[in-house]
Amino acid sequence: MPVRKANAVWEGSLIDGKGTVEVESGLFKGLYSFLTRFKEGEGTNPEELLGAAHAACYSMAFSSMLGERGYKPVKISTESNVNIEKVSGDFAITKILLVTRGEVPDIDEETFLKIANEAKVGCPVSKALAATIIELEAILL
Repeated sequence: MPVRKANAVWEGSLIDGKGTVEVESGLFKGLYSFLTRFKEGEGTNPEELLGAAHAACYSMAFSSMLGERGYKPVKISTESNVNIEKVSGDFAITKILLVTRGEVPDIDEETFLKIANEAKVGCPVSKALAATIIELEAILL
């Protein structure tokens, strides 16, 4: 299996510094800073990038699990809300809320929700983040 790479460079102090983050494929390169992470500023931040990775992974896992059970999803759309807050004086990612919407023909809501929850536990990024509270809101369209 391949090893995926990303790179980040930080220059300067925490408050006044700035950084760049990029992915190996070259399809994304962005700026990040204290302001983009803890306040409002132009650029990205680690939590936003983690959220994007989690949403993408979850959507793929959910689609796969639906397919394994004979359902053919038209579209799975997932938003990831990553909470960072101070806990005992240090910053921590305390919770992630995944909100997924699925267009899946010929599925009842109970089955949809059951598979959605299985995907929450089974996606590789969720497994990597097992120490974090992960909640799911799944909506069948």
